[in-house]
Amino acid sequence: MVIVKDKKVVLAYSGGLDTSVILKWLIDKGYEVITYTADVGQTKDFEKLKEKALKLGASKAYVLDLKKEFVTDFIFEALKCNASYENQYLLGTALARPLIAKKHIEIAKKENASAVAHGCTGKGNDQVRFEIIYLTQYPEAEIITPWKDMEYLSKFKGRSDLIKYANKKGIPLSKQSTKYSTDDNLMHISYESGPLEDIKKHPDFNFLQMCVLPKDAPDNETKIEVEFKKGIPVKVTDIENRKTAQEPVEIVQMLNKIAGANGIGIVNMVESRFVGMKNHGVYETPGMTVLHYAHKQIESITLDKEVIQLKDSLTPKFSQLVYNGLWYSPEMEMLKHAVNKSQETVSGKVCISLYKGNMTMLGIESKNSLYDGDLVSMEKAGDYDPSDANGFIKINALRLKLYEKAKKNETLG
Repeated sequence: MVIVKDKKVVLAYSGGLDTSVILKWLIDKGYEVITYTADVGQTKDFEKLKEKALKLGASKAYVLDLKKEFVTDFIFEALKCNASYENQYLLGTALARPLIAKKHIEIAKKENASAVAHGCTGKGNDQVRFEIIYLTQYPEAEIITPWKDMEYLSKFKGRSDLIKYANKKGIPLSKQSTKYSTDDNLMHISYESGPLEDIKKHPDFNFLQMCVLPKDAPDNETKIEVEFKKGIPVKVTDIENRKTAQEPVEIVQMLNKIAGANGIGIVNMVESRFVGMKNHGVYETPGMTVLHYAHKQIESITLDKEVIQLKDSLTPKFSQLVYNGLWYSPEMEMLKHAVNKSQETVSGKVCISLYKGNMTMLGIESKNSLYDGDLVSMEKAGDYDPSDANGFIKINALRLKLYEKAKKNETLG
């Protein structure tokens, strides 16, 4: 990469070692650097982070509070589809990336910056998620990706080189453990690399921050009630403590605390990265694990059987699009319309017991319920004539009789 001097670049800045080194490196190359940090609920002192960027030479330092938008426009949209990549990963990192990248471009345009930069590695999914949005929403901008640039890679072969450069340039170093690569936000915390690269070894889980292990959870259950309106959580109640949350961010925060304390939401998995390799990671997603369970329960009584089956068939594709960074794609727009249509009747309340990593549905109600107690009762006939089942069974058995007959003919022939 040949860098032309006196250009303005907006850098996606986490405040960690990598992006702090990149900030200084870009300044050394003659760039005016504006940093941009998205607050999507991660644990950081954003004022100190902003101060650090300015002290290191950034001309401006943006910090945007995106928590509410993250929940309402991304997390809850995915929840309506029960999105889960490879049936395990609830997409905490993947869902945040399109929002972060979109705001990145908005700042770059506002500042008339000619370039955008990020610190994603060349092996991961995030480079794809960010750069697809950069290319489609600000195609005239230069994209600077140090971890795919030969000059940068020749200078920084590993973490020790980054630390040497940081010491030389007066970049403050965090005392935080560097054993794992982590990403945290309001929805989850992910862990990868380090000891997790040995998939034969059982993780010790001493790194968990949001959840206790199920064996260490309390010996008494916690009962909660989740209320939905058109597929969206609108209220959560801690029944015993009589505490409620109704704002989107507060709902997720409250459930993170309650579910985490009950050992719910820990996933240890090997997943298929978009770039082609397998990756071993551990995820903590306590609150959203509960919401996914509750959402499926309310759907069970408010959606027709055929709608459930059709919608469930869309979930893998929806999840794959999120994972691969294709949130702003025509196929995703089409899927969202279909999912939103399915959620028009998904309203009601679900009561759930949380206990040592387990969830049990205790009760469920909805004014849109398709459940008819009289119809299904073993004690009442209801609006149902049992003799109708004779023809129903014979018609469904017809093709199977023909199939068995054909098999016998083939054997005899």
